[in-house]
Amino acid sequence: QMKLVESGGASVQAGGSLRLSCIISNNIYRPHCMGWFRQTLGDEREGVATIDSGESTAYADFVKGRFTISRHDFGNDLELILQMSGLKPDDTATYFCTTGPGFCAGAKSLSAHWYRWWGQGTQVTVSS
Repeated sequence: QMKLVESGGASVQAGGSLRLSCIISNNIYRPHCMGWFRQTLGDEREGVATIDSGESTAYADFVKGRFTISRHDFGNDLELILQMSGLKPDDTATYFCTTGPGFCAGAKSLSAHWYRWWGQGTQVTVSS
């Protein structure tokens, strides 16, 4: 069963930094494509960044140059990281990590339809 657990969300001032972590545990297979999404109340979930097993990444335009996605494998599990800097009030949202059975496909992987399994989310609040 695939299990995803996010952590690292917090309240910060604009311009600050945060590091989000997601532990992906499973006994099914090793994920090839993983991502971070975010969602605010009443809005659709939007893609933030993705990374594949070959370390290729894709970013939404609104985070390019500010956020960095990375992954670290350990045993059967892996850790998905989202390093965020230059945070803005518009970055306030619940952040979710996700993975699915397929491979990443660049910007197409920034669609929520690309994925199957999701974590419960971690809240990021940025105040001005």
